[in-house]
Amino acid sequence: MKPAAASASFSGPFALGSLAAPGQASFPALVIPAGRVLDLRAALAEPALTTRQILERWDALLPRLHEIAADTTAAWRPLEGLRVQAPVEPRQVFQSGANYRQHVIDLEVAHRSPEDPRTVEEARAEIAAIMDRRAAEDLPYVFIGLPSAITGPYDDVVLPSWAEQPDWELELAVVIGRTAQRVSVEDALDHVAGYTIANDLTDRATVFRRDMKAIGTDWLRCKNAPGFTPLGPWIVPAGSIADPGELRVTLKLNGDTMQDESTKDMLFGVARLVSYISQTSQLLPGDLVLTGSPAGNGIHWGRLLRDGDVMEGSVTGLGAQRTRCVAEAS
Repeated sequence: MKPAAASASFSGPFALGSLAAPGQASFPALVIPAGRVLDLRAALAEPALTTRQILERWDALLPRLHEIAADTTAAWRPLEGLRVQAPVEPRQVFQSGANYRQHVIDLEVAHRSPEDPRTVEEARAEIAAIMDRRAAEDLPYVFIGLPSAITGPYDDVVLPSWAEQPDWELELAVVIGRTAQRVSVEDALDHVAGYTIANDLTDRATVFRRDMKAIGTDWLRCKNAPGFTPLGPWIVPAGSIADPGELRVTLKLNGDTMQDESTKDMLFGVARLVSYISQTSQLLPGDLVLTGSPAGNGIHWGRLLRDGDVMEGSVTGLGAQRTRCVAEAS
């Protein structure tokens, strides 16, 4: 399949990406909405520069990036013909689960035991009350993902032969730009460099251990196959996003809209998630915080991913990704 054509549609004057010409190594790029890109290794006179290194010096380099983006005499080149890769290689990936109110309600209802005596309406009301209590007690649910699951925003996604119920989960992803440890909610956004898009694929059949139910969820197995986290296309600086709590998260499957929800439905916003994670772990520049997925997953629709499916995901101001599902060869 020919890779999807990349688009430079995003909020603000520029974004960061990781690009590669055919047969060449990737390079950290400054991308402007006109569809022009600049190799930041040359622009900053650092031949070995990576996107993560830019994020490690985010506070110092951000003003310089604004200057470069406005320089019409720089060595700009067209985006067309370049391969768009995942915009950063994080050291750590933190994933928030059960963070959209309507999504949690839908999943809980879908996974109800056949012996559950409650009506659907009773179950939804009870689960909604639990969600309200979680939000009041300030207890997000966060687990760890693997960087090796990340792939580019236009790459094919291989569905493993063992995955019986592969599902989509489009999410707003936070990119850390300043080391964060035990930061307050009030200060948390100061540690965010920008935002990107992640599709956190999940095999529903292996979420819960069948051999030992008391163990609970098996996030390694159900979420971390190679390519199960399409990321990007761009890192849009936080200053270009007015409010991460007012973005639209939309996923289409073969042209049909499956997810279309505002980040207002999140139980815990970006600041609360970053602060919560930092109380236990040290967030490092380039790390990702996935903020959870809204309602409209395949398990809700009764339609899981299969060979040939095409997913198109977008988040307001962050661009769009397009990935095709390919069944693993037997």
